[in-house]
Amino acid sequence: MRKSTSIAIGGFDGMHIGHQALFRELDDNGTIVVIETGYANLTPDGFRQRYTKHRIVYLKLGDIRHLDGAGFIAFLEKKFPKLKKIVVGYDFHFGKDRKYSYEDLKQLFKGDVVVVEEVKHNNDSVHSHKIRAKLQIGDIKGANDFLGHNYTIVGKRVDGQGLGSRELVPTINLSVKDFLLPKEGVYATLTRIDDEEHFHPSVSFIGHRITTDGSFAVETHILDGTVTCKEKAEISFVDFIRNNEKFDSLENLKEAIKKDITIANRMLKRLEL
Repeated sequence: MRKSTSIAIGGFDGMHIGHQALFRELDDNGTIVVIETGYANLTPDGFRQRYTKHRIVYLKLGDIRHLDGAGFIAFLEKKFPKLKKIVVGYDFHFGKDRKYSYEDLKQLFKGDVVVVEEVKHNNDSVHSHKIRAKLQIGDIKGANDFLGHNYTIVGKRVDGQGLGSRELVPTINLSVKDFLLPKEGVYATLTRIDDEEHFHPSVSFIGHRITTDGSFAVETHILDGTVTCKEKAEISFVDFIRNNEKFDSLENLKEAIKKDITIANRMLKRLEL
């Protein structure tokens, strides 16, 4: 931090294409300063680091929200003694009651202040709350377009019903915490097992098992062979296949899963073209 000459300040949940526009303004000694509110659920904890080459420093909002404008700048200059440039978005506010804007930043900071204008995709402004809204309606493609990468969750392997391997298809069951889960349904996905470097083509289900015991599940079926998951898995969402549905029998559910697998294979095949 003491070598940092430029910083980008924001919440940066999702590390989406709007955030990346700020990061491009950083120099080689740039640092991303995340103001952590406790509500990040697209890229919680240290998950943001995978989407940038820059160092990330986390500041808790509760530790700085009481500062006035001058106090905030003094805080930054003490933490980053070589600071020459601050990068913020057009809607950036800071200080007590968020009363200060980038205009105040320009007055208070003696170095350069770069204000990045609104970033749009297909004429729609990109914001984290819009990505969350898209995920909650199953608009995976729309969410991924805003993110600039596939929306990805990480979970710890847990035991499932055992029904899949006996009656349906084998799945890896996950307990997922902190991440926002997309709408209940079936998705074409890519899944990484434990610490493997590569992703497997997969079809994943999120929701209540309304055809069987009604329990909630996050589970993924690997399409390119049998794998063993020991501890954890990542699910990277590519596209939405269908809503969660109740079937009259396990046989009907099995037929639906076969169709899901066919559709997922077709969707994922497009990634190779």
